[in-house]
Parts: sequence; structure tokens; C-alpha cells
Amino acid sequence: MEFKSLLRKKSLPMVMEDARLGMLEGENFGLKKTLKVRDLTAFGVAAVVGAGIFSTIGTAAADGGPAVSLLFIFTGIACAFSALCYAEFASIVPVSGSAYTYSYIAFGELVAWIIGWDLLLEYAIGNVVVAISWSDYFTGFFNEIAGHYGRHVPAFLTTDYGSAYDGFKQAQDSVQHGHILSKLDPALQNSFSAWQDSPHIGNIPIIMNLPAILITVFITWLVYIGIKDSKNANNIMVVIKLMVILLVIAVGAFYINTDNWVPFAPHGLTGVMKGASAVFFAYIGFDAISTTAEECENPRKDLPKGIIYSLIICTILYVAVAFVLTGMTSYTNLRVGDPLSYVFAAKGIGWMHAIVSVSAIVAMSSVLLVFQLGQPRIWMSMSRDGLLPKVFSTIHPVYKTPSFSTILTGFVVVIPTFFMKSDELTDLTSIGTLFAFVLVCGGILLMKNNPDMSEKRFKVPFVSGRYIVPGMFLITVWIMVQFFPGSLKDYFSINDKQSLIEKLPMLIFILSSIALTIGSFVKKLSLIPVLGLISCLYIMTGLGYINWLRFVIWLIVGLVIYFLYGRKKSKLAVNGQQSSVNSRKS
Repeated sequence: MEFKSLLRKKSLPMVMEDARLGMLEGENFGLKKTLKVRDLTAFGVAAVVGAGIFSTIGTAAADGGPAVSLLFIFTGIACAFSALCYAEFASIVPVSGSAYTYSYIAFGELVAWIIGWDLLLEYAIGNVVVAISWSDYFTGFFNEIAGHYGRHVPAFLTTDYGSAYDGFKQAQDSVQHGHILSKLDPALQNSFSAWQDSPHIGNIPIIMNLPAILITVFITWLVYIGIKDSKNANNIMVVIKLMVILLVIAVGAFYINTDNWVPFAPHGLTGVMKGASAVFFAYIGFDAISTTAEECENPRKDLPKGIIYSLIICTILYVAVAFVLTGMTSYTNLRVGDPLSYVFAAKGIGWMHAIVSVSAIVAMSSVLLVFQLGQPRIWMSMSRDGLLPKVFSTIHPVYKTPSFSTILTGFVVVIPTFFMKSDELTDLTSIGTLFAFVLVCGGILLMKNNPDMSEKRFKVPFVSGRYIVPGMFLITVWIMVQFFPGSLKDYFSINDKQSLIEKLPMLIFILSSIALTIGSFVKKLSLIPVLGLISCLYIMTGLGYINWLRFVIWLIVGLVIYFLYGRKKSKLAVNGQQSSVNSRKS
């Protein structure tokens, strides 16, 4: 019985009723319905076109060469499979819970809690990375302008404590070994200066990333005061950055040297896949659209369109920008934090360099806004179900927003900027988001025969995978045996315990692929969700076992919280409802 309680599910009617009651509690504090297809598409573009296109695309190109454009296409296709599944769920369950609510219906309470906890990585924790990237661009732009007047932002106000400490130690070691400080990497010099020049309270240095803190506070306030203001601000920012990106493509096309595209994949498939994390991080966030379901005028019709339209637009932009960047300069020059600014500065096009720098600040602001908008609505849904205290679902009487959850999200983003480095969070955020995509795709397969399914919904096009999936599996195995025998042998060559741990993600992917192949043949599984599962699992293998380990530790922490609080406080537990079936009978 105890184990069964962990798998208790919510029925679709129960989810809709709980959402209705949650909105009516108090004095009709429901969320304001104001979003249309245009606004939802803009939110998706805002979430996806940000740090990826202005920053991580450079690292991915440096690793994979011009062939990184193909990786954007592959990742876009992988996300498209998941997007279609998100779109169907969003039309079935038009409430603000996103993958959390979908999992509650498809898998049960324990998995729902896991994915709710996991979404912290995508929204709140992922925003730490975006806030730090925003700070880097803003600081660089401000210093460039203020430098003409002999001013600059002190390094101890633009750096986190961990980076400053590590940079100071590394710089000291380099100097002791005969290197000149002024010749060291600029980022290392900045960290050294932050630690060396910082004021102290007693023996404690005062170091903080002030721009990251201030932009987070401002965006949190904007989200707090209402969805209409957030929508209008986001739409303006999206128009600006789309105009700039189109300008980048149009102007950059005149400076393309096709010789830079040779060799197309200088480091082979391994080099291309090395950029998987950076490329996928660029796509994180299109699912944030589904968290605004209760603020849509027509969620069943408009949410699927917003999700799909935004993904198509973003994939086209990413591929085009990747071709322009790698055509304007050698891929070896792109391992920089601001690749779009860099290529135009290198060509002596100063006015484009300035425009790109300003637009990057705008672009990342819109990403912050969408993610800060999404996380509170996840917490609100979990609170309605009793898995979090009631205060998390408090709706502001005037602004009609989840007030407490919005403020808490601001603190969750601000606090890590004091001490955490962004590169430690990027891969962790990516693996958390991929895990959410896997569950959403799997949930669609499980929902096929759900008796509550409405016919008036967006449906993932059904194509039987009975013969296609096994055929693809056999073709893949043949290609590996014929053309990559060394890689295949390496996957199954386990020499020691450490080797097993490092290869565990790939082994999990191989075993999962075999299971899905068999399941597709026996159960005639729908092709698109299966391909979504396989492609997302494959991208996860490129994130390394260390990030898998960190992710597992993160989930364990979440499970401890669930068993200490959520399991007993859950509304299903309080009401004695063990499953969606029981709830319909009661």
C-alpha cells in the first residue's frame, strides 16, 4: 500500500477542478487571461533566442567547426519531437503546471514531484547562468563607454566569490612560475583584480556580481506586477533582438568566405557532439510557454501553435547564424564569450559590434523574464496539490500573479550569483531539461488510452513505429559496425570500475534504445514520442557522467523533501484518493 501511494495519479477532471478552485480561493484571485498566439510565440522566442545565440554558439562552433550547424538542426528536430508532445499535453491540460502536471496524470505523484523539483534546474537555477551572462555583456558594454571618461565597474562588483578566489590563486601560481600578470588571460586578470582590490569587513572580502543581482531584482519585480506588463515588455524585447539577428545574418552574409567552411567537420562526429551541451542549452525554455496556460485566452488552441511556431523560428535563426559566424572567420577563433560582437569587430565593422552588444543585453533580459515567469507557476501548481505549503499558491489580489512564489524565485536566482560559477550550472541545467523532455514524451505514450482524453485537442500525428523504429535501429547498428567499429568496441570495452562509471550514460542509452525498439514492435508505439525519447537520451549521453552524478544527487535531495513533507501533505493523501480511478469512483 505504501508503494502504491507513490504512484497515485490525478485524473484530468480532478486537475481542472483543482486549478479552478485554486483560482477561486479567497476573492476571485484568478490569473488574468490575456495571452494570444502572438504573445505565446514571442515568449518562446524570448526563452530560446538568448544566451545561446549570443554566447554558447561560439564554444559549440570552436568544438565542432562549421558542422555545428548540423548539430543545431539535429537538436532542433529532437526538440521538435518533444515540442509536439508538449503541445498535445498543453491542449489536454491547460493549467500552469507544465511537465509537472503532465507527469502527475501520466506517471503518478512520485514522478510528478521529481519533475517539479527537476524543473528548478531549468527555470530558476538556469536563470543564474543567464543573469551572469547578462552581467558580462552589460559590464563589457558599460566599461567600453565609460572607459572614454576614465571610469569602469570595479571587478569585485562583477564577479562571484568562487571565480575571484580561484582566479586569484591561479594568477598567483602563474606569476610565481615566471609569467607576467598583464599577459595572462583577461578573465583570469579580472578574477585576480576582484580578489586583490575588494574591500573587506574584517577578513571577509566583499565580492558580488552586482549587475546580475540588479537585473534579477528588476525582472522579478516586472513579473510580480503582472502578466500584461511582462507580456508587453517581452514583445518589445523580442522584436528588437529579432531585428538585430536578421541584420547580423544580412550584413554578415557579405563577409562570408567559403574557405572557412573547409574542413566542414575538423574534429569529426566527436567534435560536433562535444558542443551538444552548449547547443542544447540554446534551446532550453520553449516549454516555458506551457506554464502560462491559465493566462491564455484560448489555451487548447493557442498553446500548441505558440510552442511549434517558436521552435521553428528559433531553429532557422540558429542555423543561419551558425553558417554566418563560421563563414566570416575560422571556427578556431570563435571560442569567445561574445562571438557575434567578435566577428564584426574583427572585420572592423564597429557600428555592428555596438548594435550586437546592446541587443545581447536586451535578448538576455527577455530570457530572464520568461524563466522568472515560469518557475513561480510550477510552484503554484505543486502547492495546489499539497506538495508544497499553501503560501506558494498565493495569488496577489491586485496584480493577479503568484506573489510569494515570484519573490522566492528571485531569491533563488540572486543568492547563487554570489558564489556559483556559470559553467558549473550549464550542463546541469541541460541534463535536467532533457530529463523533463524524456518524461513528457513517455507520458504521451502512456496517455494513449486514458479515458479522460478529449477529442477536441491537438494530437501528435500518429505514425506506427512497429517497423520504422526496429529498421532505424538495425541501420544504425550496421553503420556503426561498418564505419565506426572502434567507437562500438569502445562502448562495450570496460576495463575497470572507473571505465564503467564513465560509460554508464551511453550504456543506459543503448539499453533504453533496445527496450524502445522492442516496445515499438510489440505495442505499435507512436513514432514521434519514441524518437523524442531516443534523441533526448542520446543528447544526455554527451553531458558526461559527472553531470549525471550531480543530477542524481540533486534528485535525491528533492526526494528527501518529498518524503519529509509532500507525501503526507499531498491532497491525494489527505483525501484518501489513491488513483485517478478511485477519484472518479468517489
